[in-house]
Amino acid sequence: MKYLLVFAVVFIAVWLWRKNRREEMQSRPPPPPKPPAVGAPQAMVRCAHCGLHLPAADAIAGPGGAVFCSVAHRQAASP
Repeated sequence: MKYLLVFAVVFIAVWLWRKNRREEMQSRPPPPPKPPAVGAPQAMVRCAHCGLHLPAADAIAGPGGAVFCSVAHRQAASP
């Protein structure tokens, strides 16, 4: 009989602990979004002057929606 009582006390203690943990987790604000991982896929674009493929974040915008790999290539394409 005493084992049943010990089991009941342990069960209730674990249940209360888990209930409090759930409430604590729900009251926390969501974590901020993670930055993209190193090596994650990126959108690639092609230089309008030389044809080099480079990440869109590194590209330099030119006239008419064209993108270039460097300022020199953007200037060379300008009339």
